[in-house]
Amino acid sequence: MTEQTTHSGPHYRTLDDIRLRKAQLLTDITKDSNRIAGLWNELMHKPKDKNSPTQRFSGVLSTGAGVLDGLILSWKLYRMFGGKHPTGLLNKRFGFFKKKKNK
Repeated sequence: MTEQTTHSGPHYRTLDDIRLRKAQLLTDITKDSNRIAGLWNELMHKPKDKNSPTQRFSGVLSTGAGVLDGLILSWKLYRMFGGKHPTGLLNKRFGFFKKKKNK
């Protein structure tokens, strides 16, 4: 019986053919690596905002107002649900800082 082998890969005749193919593969690998690195950076790193100074200031102001609102809310909830009763100069002068008494 005769065996027939079909080898569809490239046939190299000399060492120069192998070196040439090796250089070609190295170039392709480098291109693919650079492309993957670029896609990875686009995926993982947030692009820098190109906002105007007015938009940045507005964002900072909005964030600051949100933080202040959260602090005030947390202070009110802390006082409402049994926190320390304030004693001090503000409590004596202004009645709205006092805790309401239930009659």
